[in-house]
Amino acid sequence: MKQFFLLIALAIATTVSSQAPTKLNSADIYQAIKKANVLASVLYVAAHPDDENTTLISYLSNEKHARTAYLSLTRGDGGQNLIGPEIRELLGVIRTQELLAARRTDGGEQLFTRANDFGYSKHPDETLNIWNKDEVLADVVKMIRTFKPDVIINRFDHRSPGTTHGHHTSSAMLSVEAYSLAGKATAFKDQLKTLEPWQPKRQFFNTSWWFYGSQEKFDNADKSKLLEFETGVYYPSKGLSNSEISALSRSQHKSQGFGRTGSRGSDVNYLELINGDMPKDKSNLFEGINTTWSRLENGETVGKLLKSVETNYNFKDPSASIPMLMQAYTALQKLDDSHWKTTKSKELEQIITACAGLYLEAAATTPTATRVSNIPLNIEAINRSPVNIRVNSILFPASNQVIEDTLELTPNNDIERQFNYSISNSAAFTSPYWLTKKGTLGMYAVDNEAFIGKPQTPSPHNVQFKLTIAGMPITITRLIVYKTSDPVKGEVYMPFEIVPKASVSLNDDVVIFEDEASKTIAVNVTAHSASLDGTLKLNVPNSWNVSPESAAISIKQKGATQSINFKVTPPQHQDEGYISPILTTATNTYTNALEVIEYDHIPIQRVLLPSESKVVRLNIKKKGNNVGYIVGAGDVVPESLRQIGYNVSLLNVDNITAENLKIYDAIVVGIRAYNTVDALKFKQPILLEYVNNGGNLIVQYNTSHRLLVQENLAPYKLNLSRDRVTDEFARVTFLNPEHPVLNTPNKITQTDFEGWVQERGLYFPDDWGKEFTPLFEMNDSGESPKKGSLLIAKYGKGNYIYTGLSFFREFPAGVSGAYRLFTNLISLGK
Repeated sequence: MKQFFLLIALAIATTVSSQAPTKLNSADIYQAIKKANVLASVLYVAAHPDDENTTLISYLSNEKHARTAYLSLTRGDGGQNLIGPEIRELLGVIRTQELLAARRTDGGEQLFTRANDFGYSKHPDETLNIWNKDEVLADVVKMIRTFKPDVIINRFDHRSPGTTHGHHTSSAMLSVEAYSLAGKATAFKDQLKTLEPWQPKRQFFNTSWWFYGSQEKFDNADKSKLLEFETGVYYPSKGLSNSEISALSRSQHKSQGFGRTGSRGSDVNYLELINGDMPKDKSNLFEGINTTWSRLENGETVGKLLKSVETNYNFKDPSASIPMLMQAYTALQKLDDSHWKTTKSKELEQIITACAGLYLEAAATTPTATRVSNIPLNIEAINRSPVNIRVNSILFPASNQVIEDTLELTPNNDIERQFNYSISNSAAFTSPYWLTKKGTLGMYAVDNEAFIGKPQTPSPHNVQFKLTIAGMPITITRLIVYKTSDPVKGEVYMPFEIVPKASVSLNDDVVIFEDEASKTIAVNVTAHSASLDGTLKLNVPNSWNVSPESAAISIKQKGATQSINFKVTPPQHQDEGYISPILTTATNTYTNALEVIEYDHIPIQRVLLPSESKVVRLNIKKKGNNVGYIVGAGDVVPESLRQIGYNVSLLNVDNITAENLKIYDAIVVGIRAYNTVDALKFKQPILLEYVNNGGNLIVQYNTSHRLLVQENLAPYKLNLSRDRVTDEFARVTFLNPEHPVLNTPNKITQTDFEGWVQERGLYFPDDWGKEFTPLFEMNDSGESPKKGSLLIAKYGKGNYIYTGLSFFREFPAGVSGAYRLFTNLISLGK
């Protein structure tokens, strides 16, 4: 798996679960103090990871010091992955972590609903039907009541259904509706057991020239009803402009290829009022909203103390502020407002520990543990200030353990202790909470209502340091982490997670049987604790056979894996189903695979999912054997072609020559390769020469945006568009039923378009030369027919084929017809 290294010269003012501890410098501390003196909040609402305006989020957080959160209705499962093979649920896990990385960069917070990104949608009617509008609306209302924003800002226009992605417009429509419901005690009354109604002051649409069609139209538009903000400010304490921070934040969306170069200078953002009252002072988003401590009953005491801290802050000696900060913290604990008390307590805890150079850590000696085990923890505490600090006790809430030793933290004296941490028999396994139960096409299933909206599963494995600082009590909580030393990266932090004692996995999500011959399927059993013994079976569908019936498992070492080979025999007729391994021990049964996602720009992710593979017995014929594949953006087509017996070679584009392409029956270009593989600009003439000499070149979809090869993508006129058919059930009309691709070696019928997933295809050409023959016509409901999904042109002795059909989605889903059709493309002319 590709590894990505992230170097950001930016001090981050928020903690990150299971990563290196935050270390604020003196300038960071001062900015955090200023933010602690502002009681304002903004909720930014959109549909997907990458929809958020990072410039505005950074500006509100860093310049206006408002608590700012991005509510992304989905986790981006339906998109493509430019950095690896993960799609669907696992891609959603990656994009969740990328959003968290973005928020750590721009200073915001991250929230979600239970909506599942099921793929592109052309209208909010479809979106809200698949999502379950009432449930997503309830989640948006809940997030408003939980976060309590003074202002809500929508990324998209709620008044423009059908003009953009249905998810986009739906996010704005739901936000507008939730704005009017969140403050009513009659709406979603079940939420009021733990929350209270909340009415934001005003709501805006974050408009820009893009929504007007062009910069010229926007320049000439009436802006009297818009608020205008100069967001290109420069932060001397950070050495960065707001736009540079925004670019760093947006660059965290690596799976989408959204790396950005930072900009400097003026950058204006516009807000159009859609609910509430327009500020008289259009430069003040919060006019009429009390954003000082006086908004809380008895809050003035805290405000005066913190204002004094801000005024008298000593950049050379931040610890001088600690006594007054502790007074403010103590006064804060006496307030009745639980919302702001909770929020500002966390801020003050971080400020106080930073001022003291107080380092508190509980690091496990292993990244994973199982139930009913004891894990050594290394406890470290050091006070790097002259202020008196004492550790009174150390609590471990998840295990009900406590260290009662009193530790005087004398200046710069590092204290270390080792402690055995107990994992209970009921400890929950670590996994994304939204994936622990099967949901629907449009919705995640979440049993624990307290988790709804949270970006990730809260870890119960933390340590509470009960302290006295400057004579006053305070509790500082730290997550248990795993820390190790890497010879290249140095100090590395990872999450500390609870896993089952065993996991079972299969090598392939789909196994294709092209004939009646048996295939050997390996089941991998991994022990996550020592001394694992049990019996392994492989369940297969009716009419399929497996041998042996069972196998003994015996693994002595933690982390070791034992593989058992089963011979699976398909039926004679075309059929499909699922196989699943099951490991039985003396005390438990194990059926889950433990998927590990590891990239350097996000924390390692462990995901427990049911272990199963789809098996497909195909009635398929093929001609030709050797396929050259140019890898594009994270597809699994090469592996899929190997499943049906092709010899697939991954081609190094730099080494392509006319001579070394001669051995291939077909060259297949991966998805978006012409958007991502720079060398294709220079090798395209060689690929077209290969076609001219008798080869088949199959080009899968690309986007017109950032297309590297503009003039000769095809040997004839070919114009890419944004045409797509999102309905995977859309009727397919055969335009040229006698064409060889539809008849040999496999007869393609309507049956081959059954069972498709997510979509028919995307980014079809909408204009092409007369040399091309379109094979299919299809369209979404209410739209004109689209004929560009599969185009074939004879060029010299060979064939140039361009297809926007989503083979890259259908192959991993084991769609029989997709395999049969693609085989015909490879076989063309053979």
